[in-house]
Amino acid sequence: MTTARAAATILGKELRAEFRTYELLISTIVFVLIIFVVFSFAFDPTTAEARRFGPGLLWIALLFAASLMLQPSFTRERANDTLAALRLAPIDPFAILAGKLLANLCFLLLVELVLLPVFSVLYDVSLGHVIVPLALVMLLGSLGIVTVGTVFAGIASQARMRELLLPMLLLPVLAPVLIAATESTVSLLADPAELSRSWTFVLVAFDVIFLTATWLFGGYLLEE
Repeated sequence: MTTARAAATILGKELRAEFRTYELLISTIVFVLIIFVVFSFAFDPTTAEARRFGPGLLWIALLFAASLMLQPSFTRERANDTLAALRLAPIDPFAILAGKLLANLCFLLLVELVLLPVFSVLYDVSLGHVIVPLALVMLLGSLGIVTVGTVFAGIASQARMRELLLPMLLLPVLAPVLIAATESTVSLLADPAELSRSWTFVLVAFDVIFLTATWLFGGYLLEE
């Protein structure tokens, strides 16, 4: 079985498992909605303040959402020790990580699809005129988050305090992508709006570096 086909098979398994109940998606969306609403009423920002501070809140909320969604990626495999069975299958170990990475990316993008209109309404920020470059920034930032998060979720799943370990591992490593994504979003919400090429390049470089590292060392990580 080719790597692409194996990854597609694992992706389909992950999507079917989630779409049977929508438990993970619903709980994550509700959690982030609560964050948005609480901060909106607590600070009651003006339009200028929302354009300046809103992107930071948006990406912090998405980081928390990703932390919730990434944790079950490998812990659900512990019930019947299915991860060991996957490792014994005649497929490239990278296919396991790739399938779970793509599933996590789909889940996070679905959450963003629901939350961006809510963010726009609560913080009185118009997104229609920058929807295409904003979609690019969201895709690049989300890919960086789930690439690192999926790998660390696999590492943390073997630890005793895995619920605490994953956020501790994610925050320092994801600092560059969070800063770049926030600054790119700020520039898109500014007047006039523009896509920051330098910060976009940082996002692309981050994604390429960590995707390559995952491809090269993913098998060793799964073995550990």
